[in-house]
Amino acid sequence: MFKRFLACVREYKKPTLYTLIFIIGEAIIETMIPFVTASLVNKIKAGAALTEVIVTGVLLAVMALISLACGGIAGVCCARASAGFAKNVRHDLYHKISTFSFENVDKFSTSSLVTRMTTDVQNVQMSYMMIIRTAIRSPLMLIFSVVMSFVMGGPLAMTFVVIIPVLAVGLWLVGKKAMPSFRRVFRKYDRLNESIEENVRGMRVVKGFSREEYEKEKFGAASKDIRDDFVKAERIVAWNRPIMQICMYFNMIFVLLVGSRMAIEGRAGVDVGQISAMLTYGMQVLMSLMMLSMIYVILTMSAESMKRIDEVLREEPTLHNPESPVMTVADGSIDFDGVDFKYASTAKRNSLSGIDLHIKSGMTVGILGGTGSGKSSLVQLIPRLYDATVGTVRVGGVDVREYDLTVLRDAVAMVLQKNQLFSGTIKENLRWGNEHATDEELVEACRLAQAHDFVSAFPEGYDTYIEQGGTNVSGGQKQRLCIARALLKKPKILILDDSTSAVDTKTDAMIRAGFASYIPETTKIIIAQRVASVESADLILVMENGTIAAAGTHDELLATCEIYREIHSQQTKGGDENE
Repeated sequence: MFKRFLACVREYKKPTLYTLIFIIGEAIIETMIPFVTASLVNKIKAGAALTEVIVTGVLLAVMALISLACGGIAGVCCARASAGFAKNVRHDLYHKISTFSFENVDKFSTSSLVTRMTTDVQNVQMSYMMIIRTAIRSPLMLIFSVVMSFVMGGPLAMTFVVIIPVLAVGLWLVGKKAMPSFRRVFRKYDRLNESIEENVRGMRVVKGFSREEYEKEKFGAASKDIRDDFVKAERIVAWNRPIMQICMYFNMIFVLLVGSRMAIEGRAGVDVGQISAMLTYGMQVLMSLMMLSMIYVILTMSAESMKRIDEVLREEPTLHNPESPVMTVADGSIDFDGVDFKYASTAKRNSLSGIDLHIKSGMTVGILGGTGSGKSSLVQLIPRLYDATVGTVRVGGVDVREYDLTVLRDAVAMVLQKNQLFSGTIKENLRWGNEHATDEELVEACRLAQAHDFVSAFPEGYDTYIEQGGTNVSGGQKQRLCIARALLKKPKILILDDSTSAVDTKTDAMIRAGFASYIPETTKIIIAQRVASVESADLILVMENGTIAAAGTHDELLATCEIYREIHSQQTKGGDENE
């Protein structure tokens, strides 16, 4: 795990190294200043000349400025190194996630992946910053201060023999008690983000059903749960301060009482300067221990974040390119041979069972079926969004597992019911289908998808800006833009997964007529709820419980398939009644 994170330092090795060098310089000078100060106090007590006092004072000022400069440079280098490290971690996470199949994403959940790329990376960044700066400075200050205490104070330094173990054990116990609460928080962040994501995406539904108060209560409960864990942990961590203060005041009282008596009695090696130095070193030791305890808490918190990030970085995509992939899709023919499929190996039942299907290139195939019948599962195997659990899926006569993934998916265009438009202009969204498409090609595709008229009606036309998620266009407009985007790919296979559900039957018919003229050689698979959308297809599949219940033309199915006759009858009667 640590090797993977160290690999993220990359181009920020120099700032990291500079931070360590300047921190060591700062620590050395910080521990030398009390030594020089003690010397100055003793010189003044001995009646030193003003010139000698000024020289020592200038030396102290120079040391303080050097220490300040070292600390400042270390701070700048540390900020650059830690921010760069976090940038690289996010980069590696994002690129890893982009290789995931749907199965990998389903394993983690979208909200959890968002938390890992935001909150967890921020914790790891804080941890890295603490390691290269504070986690180096505090132990060095502790060691140097203790050594200088024995050099300067002699017997007085024995106070640290008592204080350091007591403080170390106390702070360790505090950290150990607080950690379980901190660890629980990260799992709860996933649930909180999931609630936020659902509410933002489903805002129209929430408002439509007047469920704002319910969702507020649900969010409030998740937020309160996180708060309670943080409060519990912070209450425990708050004991750091009183423990440190007890040790600090014990040190001060011991040094002042014992040191003063030893100085009055004239014992060798103990003078006013040594007492002042011991007080300073005592404060440095205690502050170093205090910082080490905070580092312990932060590192323990970030350890959980590191594990969560490492889970993603270690995850292997379930879909891979073969060693010698096929780089050309010959045509749009599709074959399913004995295909079974389930979304997870632990699933108790198949989503698809015993699928045998052969589609010639250029055919138009309609698919009907109820919710959960396996329509979407079937078409998702064609561009290899998932792999068949049993059996083989072929495109252009070649097993889809033998293709280069990019080549295969470039040959297949999918338009989903839940269409996704991205922030940017209409032109930019359309060019997802073909980044080199000319303005004339954009217009032609939009005419075929029945989108040109409403796009032209916008004040900015094709330069109209689409808001995030396409919230400033209607559902039907969004579907037509997505169809136009797919047409620009000029694919070998076009899959429409209930993607004309938000347009009227006349527009639906015009879109299908456009397909026949614009991409006659493309295999077209249309999943629909309306019989009218598929009745002119070369082949119609009726799916039920993950199997193909019937297959044939419109007339054949009317004669042989009870399910198809029932759907047709219901929709025809509905149409007659409306008329």
